[in-house]
Amino acid sequence: MSKIKAVFFDMDGVLVDAKEWHYEALNKSLRLFGFEISKEEHLSAFDGLPTKVKLEMLSQRGYLPKGLHGFINEMKQQYTYDLVHVLCKPRFNTEHALSRLKADGYKLAVASNSIRYTVELMMQKSCLTQYLDHLVSNEDVAKAKPSPEIYQVCMKKFGLRPDECVVVEDNENGIRAARDAGAHVLVVKEVAEVTYSNVKSFIRSIEEKA
Repeated sequence: MSKIKAVFFDMDGVLVDAKEWHYEALNKSLRLFGFEISKEEHLSAFDGLPTKVKLEMLSQRGYLPKGLHGFINEMKQQYTYDLVHVLCKPRFNTEHALSRLKADGYKLAVASNSIRYTVELMMQKSCLTQYLDHLVSNEDVAKAKPSPEIYQVCMKKFGLRPDECVVVEDNENGIRAARDAGAHVLVVKEVAEVTYSNVKSFIRSIEEKA
């Protein structure tokens, strides 16, 4: 039987309902230069990618001079922090899920394409830090999602095989990263679906098939 020993969570859209915050912060930064991204385009092309990658994509499409990347990225992070401080709060279902999984003996980690400070801040404001064994950000890898590296780093930290790990993801870039890393992937559509019962049911279904 393949026994699951760890659960890795994406952050935005999985542990924290922050997708809209990133979209608003990026557009607020871009509007300083008379440009913005539609919500449809952001969801279809940019969802789950690091800000630096989003800016590179905009430059490749001819929308943005590369010389502005540093300033826009800095402003985007500041606007994000402002929103996090106001809007990021604990959610009962999420905290209950992580606390129960931790009590069951699973190793837990968050693996996010955000920078480390943003990950630490959101986990602190959500009261989830205490349940997590590791926080892995885009600064801890050479290549962010959709590369599998971030989940491979999580596995290495715990000394686990891919088949011993479950990843909870919500967007195509993260799902691809988790699958390419060889992990079992629980796909959710929103933060509300990240409950203890949903994660445990998924784990049981894996172990029963093994």
